[in-house]
Order: sequence, then structure tokens, then C-alpha cells
Amino acid sequence: MVPCSFQEAGKGELYLSIFLRHESRSKDAKAIFEAFVMDRDGAPSSSYRSRFVHVFPPNASHGWPQFVQRSVLESLCLTDGSFIIMCGVKVVPEHDGQSSDIGSHPGHLDILLDSADGSDVSFIVDGEEFTAHRAVLAARSPVFKAQLLGSMADANMSSITLNDITPAMFKVMLRFIYTDDLLENEAEAQDEDEDEGEDEKDDYASKKLQDLLAAADHYALDRLKLLCASKLQKKISGDIVASTLACAQMYNCPELKKRCIDFFADEKNFKKAVLTHDFAQMVLQFPSILDELKVKVRV
Repeated sequence: MVPCSFQEAGKGELYLSIFLRHESRSKDAKAIFEAFVMDRDGAPSSSYRSRFVHVFPPNASHGWPQFVQRSVLESLCLTDGSFIIMCGVKVVPEHDGQSSDIGSHPGHLDILLDSADGSDVSFIVDGEEFTAHRAVLAARSPVFKAQLLGSMADANMSSITLNDITPAMFKVMLRFIYTDDLLENEAEAQDEDEDEGEDEKDDYASKKLQDLLAAADHYALDRLKLLCASKLQKKISGDIVASTLACAQMYNCPELKKRCIDFFADEKNFKKAVLTHDFAQMVLQFPSILDELKVKVRV
């Protein structure tokens, strides 16, 4: 791990930065990295805690440039002139992600999920409760395995609050974990407005798939991530291509990224996409993509 340091942000505010560095010179490595601040009572802080799953190229670093403000550490976490940051790293074994992890008879687990028989953990997502089984989640997701069976703070908790996902997306993801099936109508049509036109519905569905892909990446559900990326490739339009490209860049989906950049190569598509709010946001978030587009589009 790269040593923590304080970085200056806007308005002179200092933030603690934390980065994980991959020292290998030969191959990529996928890892789960979690960090959280311990408060003055020695308990993990729920407000200053983050986790990501990332594929590290050789000699590359990834982390949080603004993990927590120095002023927060001084006011809430400082004890005898020092504070504690707990970090955990788990390297995820390689898996092609193409084939089902469950096999040919997922229906039994589907019934288990619906009945909640034998459930031993619950998740609270925006006030909605979902029951589940630690062993099933741990078998399907290395992130859940570390969270529910490892040494992380959540391992001994019977109820866990999640703040980084919506109830609708968690429901779809949970059913995929138990069945290995992505129900297209659930993943793409949550909360749709019946008065919207077909184009608006397609864009809304794409946004939902982007959210689900982000959740799949966060919990290292490689097959779900591939399925979402595959569906997004078929839904690219001038209105949605910029946010889809940003999603592909953020969550390391090379095939989806290539398809988006190829779409931009058509001058008509480019002129429409460049006027969208999502395009401006993408350029601000990933300025290097603009250089790639200039080569492809020749602008």
C-alpha cells in the first residue's frame, strides 16, 4: 500500500489520500481493497468507509485521493495525537466469467431465496429489508465472502446496512446471485414512466443497466458485469453513448468501450452526442477519452 498522505483540495481543505499499488511487473491482478476510519471509541466508522474492486495493471496504483478530510480526523478520530485507518486487501483469483457458476439446476436456490428458509443475514437498503444466506453470497462473490465470512467488521453482524445501491438494483443483483439469471424486465424497467416514448424508455433502461454494472463490479460478480455490458452494447444511442462510454471506462469494460468509440466515429452520431450533458460530464471525468475520440473521429 502506498503510504497515506494529505492532499490539498478546493478552498484549501486537506484530505487524507489512500492508494493501493500493484508491484508486479508481469501481469494484471484483481483485488478487493477496503479502508475505514476507527473512531475514538475504537469502532469502525460507518461514514468514512470505502471499498472497491479493481483490476491493477503492472506497477499501477488505484485508490482514493480524497478519502476523508483532515478536519474530520482531528475532530472525531484523533486520540493522543494519532488516528487509526484499517485497510484490508484480498486478491481475487482469475475467472473467465463467461460460464455459469451455478450449473444447470438453479431453481432450488431461487426457491430458497423466495422462502427465506434458513436465512442468516439481512440487508437494509434505503429502509427495505432483504434476507439472504451467507454461504450462498460468499460462494458467488469474493467481496461478500470477505464481508460475511472474513475478518471485516460486518462478519459478526446479522443485519447490514448498504448505502451504495438502490433497493431495486439490490433485488435484481440478489436474484442473479441465487439463480445466475438476469431478468431483463426487472433490470431494465424499474420505475418506468408509462407516458414516456420508446427512446426515453430505452435510455432509462440503459441507465439502469449502467447502475447494475457498477454494482456487479463493486461485488466482483464478473458474469453479471459481462451480461450488463453485452446488453448495453445493443442499446447505444446518441443520447446515451457518452454515459455508457464513461461507465465502460470507469469499470474496465474494453469491448463496451470499443463499441462506444466506434459509434462516435459516425459524424452524425458524434454531432448529436457531443451536445448532451452526459458528454460534458464524461470529458470532465475522463479527459483522456477525448484524445481517443479525436483520433477516431478526426476532429
